[in-house]
Amino acid sequence: MFDLPLLTYVATMSVTPGPNNLMLAASGVNFGFRRTVPHMLGISIGHAVQVAIVATALAWVLAWIEAARPALVGAGCAYLLWLAWRQARAGEPGAGGKSRPLGFVGAALFQWVNPKAWMMVLNVAILFLPRGGGWQTAAVLAVFCAVINLPCIALWAVAGDRMRTWMQQPRMLRLFNYSMAAMLAATALWILAGEMLSKA
Repeated sequence: MFDLPLLTYVATMSVTPGPNNLMLAASGVNFGFRRTVPHMLGISIGHAVQVAIVATALAWVLAWIEAARPALVGAGCAYLLWLAWRQARAGEPGAGGKSRPLGFVGAALFQWVNPKAWMMVLNVAILFLPRGGGWQTAAVLAVFCAVINLPCIALWAVAGDRMRTWMQQPRMLRLFNYSMAAMLAATALWILAGEMLSKA
């Protein structure tokens, strides 16, 4: 039903840098791969649910997105800045304490305010949903996207997990966490700037 161009698009959008993948790499470094699995599953399942809903109600969603865009961008950027602050304050190597990885529900809900996720979902629904496809076709498309998405984003968590051994020195871990926090904050500010420029 779905072809190579869809697979290529979903894989490319899933594996390229973005808020989800930066957070997964940071979680892999700070908590290891196993504790990052709920975060990864939350992203993939949240993405699939988002694809299914958007593909099912595309016309309504497109009109709503345009009206809700400023609020979504604001909420998404505020959340990214909060995550950047949280990342900068992440714990020392091996520290249990209060620090925890983002869980399944938080990761799934984040897809609804993640600008990259919205761009990906809307493009998938517009470009790859067959004409006349109902909710059943949208559900199959959603499962297909989740199956492609999960191994692509897992690469980031695995990379973070592998870097964990290099980050056992508190100074190196702090430098990594500050760098990841700065990239998340820069992403949020870049999105906000682009939104303001598009309105000018």
